[in-house]
Order: sequence, then structure tokens, then C-alpha cells
Amino acid sequence: MRDLEARAAAAQTQRVVSIDALRGFSIFWILGADAVVWSLNEILRDEGPWLSAVGGFFNTQMTHVAWEGFRFYDFIFPLFIFVTGVAIVLSLPRLVEREGKAQAYVRIFRRALVLYGMGLIFYGGISHHWNDVRLVGVLQRIALCYLCASLLFLNLRARGIAVALVVLLAGYWALMTFVPVPGVGAGSFAPYANLANWIDARYLPGRKWEVTRDPEGLLSTLPAIGTCLLGVLSGLLLTDSRLQGGRKSLTLIAVGIVLTAGGYLWGLQFPVIKVIWTSSFVLVAGGYSMILLGVLHQIVDVWGFSRWATVFIWLGANAIVLYFINNVTTDQFATRFAGSTVSTFELLATRFVGGDFAALLDRLITPGMGTFVVRLLGLTFAILLARFLYQRKIFLRV
Repeated sequence: MRDLEARAAAAQTQRVVSIDALRGFSIFWILGADAVVWSLNEILRDEGPWLSAVGGFFNTQMTHVAWEGFRFYDFIFPLFIFVTGVAIVLSLPRLVEREGKAQAYVRIFRRALVLYGMGLIFYGGISHHWNDVRLVGVLQRIALCYLCASLLFLNLRARGIAVALVVLLAGYWALMTFVPVPGVGAGSFAPYANLANWIDARYLPGRKWEVTRDPEGLLSTLPAIGTCLLGVLSGLLLTDSRLQGGRKSLTLIAVGIVLTAGGYLWGLQFPVIKVIWTSSFVLVAGGYSMILLGVLHQIVDVWGFSRWATVFIWLGANAIVLYFINNVTTDQFATRFAGSTVSTFELLATRFVGGDFAALLDRLITPGMGTFVVRLLGLTFAILLARFLYQRKIFLRV
């Protein structure tokens, strides 16, 4: 209990603005910045070899690796889970100090339940038959990671949390490497021929994202909790009163570099695969997250250059709600647009600059300009809503 009180005191002495900015940076791409990059690639495709290559590079980074490997787009979701872990360290000690540990447990379970319920509604709820209900997904994984990481944080010191992280990553590696899959054998990490996919195919009820497997499946949730614990450990470092601001930043960057390098080395045996959230993927994504956090902490919190991050701070303040609003649409509107589901804000934007107006831009300026403007306006609507909520101090916590 004294340890939690010390953490609460440390968290109260400073406002870590870089955490809000980092959360907002993550959700920024999900709310439509990714689609803006896709459209930019369409515009640059026929603008000469150099511009075409630039557009192609960024477009590739805004798509998931089919299986093994790592791109920027694979970084966004684990970054959000990582930031969730950091936020646990900043919020829970103050809650315990204010309301007591028993009430903190109630709040943790309630928040996890609400997040999980939002995830069910996000994918259609129970509007269809039982076999069409998606029990796992992005919000559900965040809920489970938050729940487990919070419980560990309230009951373990930093060393215990580090041990739990090692057990999760090493245990998942051992299961995936040494437990034989019927008809396949042990040590296979190929699509549809690995232990995580086999467990989903046989034991995960409801609808799966990829028919017989799910990227947020049962077994792969274990290492995802490890991603959240990396965030918790980073949060403990940020609130450590024995370290000054610059040393915190350098430590985060240094540890992040070591983790990233270690993840790629581990990937030689246990490949870096987001779809099954391999332990090597946890280290690579977590390492990059720590590096980015260290850089932002130095720029925003230590040097005080925060104005440039204002938009990200707005978005980060209501990230979950904005994500939910942006992606929950009825089936009749969930049409395919250039390979992606049309989002709520993009649908709204088409009412202003879509249709014949977008087609006119394509003819007058260059092909793809209409789609680019629609998506850019959709992202702008998301930012304006975030600004509205932030300036009126409306923070829809879940």
C-alpha cells in the first residue's frame, strides 16, 4: 500500500503531456490519416518515378504485412495498448489514494466490462445469430489487456511486473514452439498451421475475422498483455522521482533500442508476426513505442515544446470514443472504398465534397484528388470533434 501511495504522489507532481500526445498520435492514423496517405499514393502514382516511389513507400507503410514482418501500420495497435499500460501507472495510484483499493478493483472491472461491451457492439452486437457475434476484437483486446495489467500493477512491484512479462513472452514462445499441432507438428508459425490459429479454429466461438482464425484470438491475447505491461514498466520509469526528466527520456530510448534489436534477433527463430502477436513482435513494437515515448517526453515534457502536439492531445483525450464513433456504421453503409471500410467521418465528408464535386476535382486537377479531399475533410471533422470535446472539458471516460 505504501508503494501505491508513493506512486500516487509521483504521478501528482507532474502532468505527462507526452502520454496524451502519444495516445492521440496512435488514434490519428486510425481516424483517417491512413486513408489520406492511401489517396495521396493514388495522386502520385503517375507523377513521375520519384514521386511515384515516395507515394508507394508511404502507401506500403500504411498497409499490414500479410504475415511475417513489420511496417508502420502494424505498429499502431500495439502502440495504443502500450500507452494504455503507461496510463495505468498515472491513474490507478491516485484512484487508490482517493477511494481505496477495493473501489479501485470495482472501477477496473467496470471499465474493462464497458470496453468489452463496446467491442461487442462495435462488431454488430447480437443483431445477428450467435455464430455471427464477434467475441474478440480490438476493443475487447484492449479491455482484457487493461484488466490484467491493472490487477498486476496493483499487486506487484516493478520487479514482479517484469517477471510476469518474461513469463508471458517466454511461455507463449514455448507453447508455440514445442506444443504440436494435430496434422502439422510442433514449431510451425505458418498461416493456419500454428497453435494459436488451431486453438481459435476449435475453441473460439462466434464469428472469427478470418473465418477460422482471428488476429485478436484467444492464445495471442497473452503476449498482448505483455505489450501492456511494457507500458506499465515505462510508466513506472516516468514517475520515478530518482530520475530527472532528461535521464528518463534517454533511458526510455536506450531500453527501446535494446528491446527492438532483441525482438528482431528473436525473430530469426520466432518470427515477427502481428497476426499471432509473437513474443518477438511484442519486443519490436514495444521497443519502438518506448523510443517514441522517450523522444516525445523529451520534446514535450522536458523542453516544453508542446504546441505542435495540440491536435494529438485533443484526439488522445477521447481516443476510445472517437474510435467507436468513427467505425460503428450500419451494414448498409459498411461499403468497401479502395480496400477499406468507409468510416463515419468519411461518410459525413462525402455529403459535403463527394459525388460530382469529387469527380470534378479528379478531372480538373488529377485523378484521385476527389477521394483525397473527401478523406482529408473526414479527418478534419474528427479533429474538430476532438477539439470541441477537449475545450469544453468533456472527457467521455470508459
